[in-house]
Amino acid sequence: MKDVLEKVDAWTARGDRVVLATVVSVKRSAPRPPGAKMAVNDRGDVHGAVSGGCVEGAVVDVAEEVLRGGEPRLLHFGIADSEAWDVGLPCGGEIDVFVELYAP
Repeated sequence: MKDVLEKVDAWTARGDRVVLATVVSVKRSAPRPPGAKMAVNDRGDVHGAVSGGCVEGAVVDVAEEVLRGGEPRLLHFGIADSEAWDVGLPCGGEIDVFVELYAP
Protein backbone atom coordinates (compact mmCIF):
# COMPACT_ATOMS: atom_id res chain seq x y z
CA MET A 1 0.00 0.00 0.00
CA LYS A 2 2.82 2.41 0.83
CA ASP A 3 4.24 2.16 -2.70
CA VAL A 4 0.83 3.06 -4.16
CA LEU A 5 0.58 6.16 -1.98
CA GLU A 6 4.14 7.14 -2.90
CA LYS A 7 3.22 6.84 -6.59
CA VAL A 8 0.07 8.93 -5.98
CA ASP A 9 2.21 11.61 -4.33
CA ALA A 10 4.59 11.64 -7.32
CA TRP A 11 1.72 11.87 -9.80
CA THR A 12 -0.02 14.69 -7.96
CA ALA A 13 3.29 16.55 -7.56
CA ARG A 14 3.57 16.72 -11.35
CA GLY A 15 -0.04 17.89 -11.62
CA ASP A 16 -1.88 14.67 -12.48
CA ARG A 17 -5.42 14.06 -11.31
CA VAL A 18 -5.66 10.69 -9.56
CA VAL A 19 -8.38 8.25 -8.59
CA LEU A 20 -7.74 5.88 -5.71
CA ALA A 21 -9.50 2.50 -5.46
CA THR A 22 -9.43 0.76 -2.08
CA VAL A 23 -10.64 -2.69 -1.04
CA VAL A 24 -12.96 -1.91 1.87
CA SER A 25 -14.48 -5.33 2.51
CA VAL A 26 -13.88 -8.99 1.67
CA LYS A 27 -15.98 -12.08 2.34
CA ARG A 28 -14.69 -15.63 2.13
CA SER A 29 -11.67 -16.13 -0.12
CA ALA A 30 -10.37 -12.99 -1.82
CA PRO A 31 -7.13 -12.26 -3.66
CA ARG A 32 -6.30 -9.06 -1.72
CA PRO A 33 -7.09 -7.93 1.85
CA PRO A 34 -9.02 -4.85 2.95
CA GLY A 35 -6.85 -1.79 2.50
CA ALA A 36 -5.31 -2.97 -0.78
CA LYS A 37 -5.08 0.00 -3.14
CA MET A 38 -4.83 0.80 -6.82
CA ALA A 39 -4.33 4.25 -8.33
CA VAL A 40 -5.25 5.49 -11.81
CA ASN A 41 -4.16 8.85 -13.16
CA ASP A 42 -5.50 11.04 -15.95
CA ARG A 43 -2.63 9.95 -18.22
CA GLY A 44 -3.90 6.36 -18.15
CA ASP A 45 -1.24 5.02 -15.79
CA VAL A 46 -2.24 2.36 -13.25
CA HIS A 47 -0.32 1.36 -10.13
CA GLY A 48 -1.20 -1.25 -7.50
CA ALA A 49 -3.95 -3.88 -7.43
CA VAL A 50 -7.26 -4.59 -5.73
CA SER A 51 -7.42 -8.24 -6.75
CA GLY A 52 -5.16 -10.74 -8.39
CA GLY A 53 -5.96 -9.23 -11.77
CA CYS A 54 -9.55 -10.42 -11.61
CA VAL A 55 -11.43 -7.11 -11.47
CA GLU A 56 -8.82 -4.48 -12.24
CA GLY A 57 -10.18 -3.79 -15.73
CA ALA A 58 -13.66 -3.04 -14.40
CA VAL A 59 -12.21 -0.85 -11.64
CA VAL A 60 -10.12 1.12 -14.16
CA ASP A 61 -13.26 1.74 -16.24
CA VAL A 62 -15.02 3.22 -13.20
CA ALA A 63 -11.90 5.19 -12.24
CA GLU A 64 -11.92 6.79 -15.68
CA GLU A 65 -15.58 7.76 -15.17
CA VAL A 66 -14.67 9.38 -11.84
CA LEU A 67 -11.81 11.26 -13.52
CA ARG A 68 -14.33 12.63 -16.03
CA GLY A 69 -16.33 14.10 -13.15
CA GLY A 70 -18.34 11.15 -11.96
CA GLU A 71 -19.29 10.55 -8.36
CA PRO A 72 -17.28 8.24 -6.08
CA ARG A 73 -18.56 4.67 -6.32
CA LEU A 74 -18.68 1.60 -4.14
CA LEU A 75 -18.25 -1.46 -6.35
CA HIS A 76 -19.20 -4.99 -5.37
CA PHE A 77 -17.79 -8.08 -7.02
CA GLY A 78 -18.92 -11.54 -5.99
CA ILE A 79 -19.02 -15.01 -7.41
CA ALA A 80 -22.81 -14.85 -7.72
CA ASP A 81 -22.67 -11.68 -9.80
CA SER A 82 -22.63 -12.07 -13.56
CA GLU A 83 -20.10 -9.22 -13.72
CA ALA A 84 -17.77 -11.15 -11.44
CA TRP A 85 -17.80 -14.02 -13.91
CA ASP A 86 -17.27 -11.59 -16.78
CA VAL A 87 -14.22 -10.01 -15.14
CA GLY A 88 -12.87 -13.32 -13.86
CA LEU A 89 -13.29 -13.36 -10.06
CA PRO A 90 -12.54 -17.08 -9.65
CA CYS A 91 -11.86 -17.31 -5.93
CA GLY A 92 -15.42 -17.75 -4.69
CA GLY A 93 -15.29 -14.69 -2.47
CA GLU A 94 -16.70 -11.20 -2.57
CA ILE A 95 -14.95 -7.85 -2.52
CA ASP A 96 -16.13 -4.27 -2.17
CA VAL A 97 -13.95 -1.56 -3.71
CA PHE A 98 -14.42 2.17 -3.07
CA VAL A 99 -13.35 4.35 -6.01
CA GLU A 100 -12.81 8.07 -5.37
CA LEU A 101 -10.99 11.10 -6.70
CA TYR A 102 -7.84 11.61 -4.65
CA ALA A 103 -7.61 14.98 -2.94
CA PRO A 104 -4.24 15.63 -1.26
